[in-house]
Amino acid sequence: MLPAVLALCATLVLAGTAHGAAFVPAGDGVVLERLPSRSDPAIAELRRQQRALALSERDPRRASLVAQRAIQAARASGDPRFLGQAQAALMPWWNDDDAPAYVVTLRATIKQSLHDFPGALRDLDKLIARDSGNVQAVLTRATILSVTGRYDEARRDCASLAPRVDALVATTCMAGVTGATGDADTAARLLDDALATAGGAADVRVWSETLAGEIAGRRGDAASAEKHFVRALASDATDAYLKGAYADFLLEQRRFATVLALLANETRNDALLLRLALAEKQLPDHAQAFARHRDELAARFEAARRRRDSLHLREEARFVLEIEGDARRALALARANWNMQREPADLRILAAAAEAANDTSARSVVAAWIASTGYRDVALAPARKGN
Repeated sequence: MLPAVLALCATLVLAGTAHGAAFVPAGDGVVLERLPSRSDPAIAELRRQQRALALSERDPRRASLVAQRAIQAARASGDPRFLGQAQAALMPWWNDDDAPAYVVTLRATIKQSLHDFPGALRDLDKLIARDSGNVQAVLTRATILSVTGRYDEARRDCASLAPRVDALVATTCMAGVTGATGDADTAARLLDDALATAGGAADVRVWSETLAGEIAGRRGDAASAEKHFVRALASDATDAYLKGAYADFLLEQRRFATVLALLANETRNDALLLRLALAEKQLPDHAQAFARHRDELAARFEAARRRRDSLHLREEARFVLEIEGDARRALALARANWNMQREPADLRILAAAAEAANDTSARSVVAAWIASTGYRDVALAPARKGN
């Protein structure tokens, strides 16, 4: 996850829309879209900035303010329509290699969020070639490289940042790579040491605490994971990526009631609604809510398929596996997701689906990845052995 202060949005990667034939809903139950609340101050500010931009559409700074606000709205809500609004704001410079650096960085961030990782990297490579001191571009590139499993390149970018950015930023960037490539203990220790030192912007500390919680969870250190997630929430109780990561930890700990309390008001975000439903499934007193949310998720994923977009492939694979119980279809979705991005959560759903489907080929993919990277995760111990 990228800190908002440096990259303007998280690496909570949101799928974009693929254009095709017009979609005609099959019935009244098909969910076409979920409208944001008009009372949300952040949305009201986005609308104000969009009105200002309409008076001066060729002003790159006004356009960037709109794009940044829209990216933040996409991050908070999990709604990819905001990414379309961000792209629309930057459309006059969408193919302009000479656009201002801040426009190119935003453009790359939008492409990343739309799973156009090659396009994002092309933009960032060109930008860094003309301005190697652009730390925001380097950090964004490091994260994309890490998301796609190109760890050696990501490590080089993180190392290059060390003399030029806050120590906590540099440490967290490197810990994201180190924690996924065989030395989670060192990554955890460095993060703990860095977080123990005062300083660092608030949103950077949330990023760092969240990553520390994830690494601790993968190491099997539940007490440390809980500590880091609680600290992060104390700093920002609205961060959707953080809430999803903490909810996953709570689900693993079978703390289902705590998940309900955490996510009770997060039903607009597909990823968070999925985790809420997974908790409700385990609580008999919440059977009616579970059935309602299960059907809502099924409708949302079906609408996404009919629109020919790939909204939250990872979450859909998990829904199909853990709620619908269709291991073969879940594996197909997990494979498609793995072909695009290779974060720890992507490996987990691929491994879970491979095991449920008893698919030797997919198991081999997981085992080979663990062997080649040294990735450590207590939840994947059988896969580590290739069984």
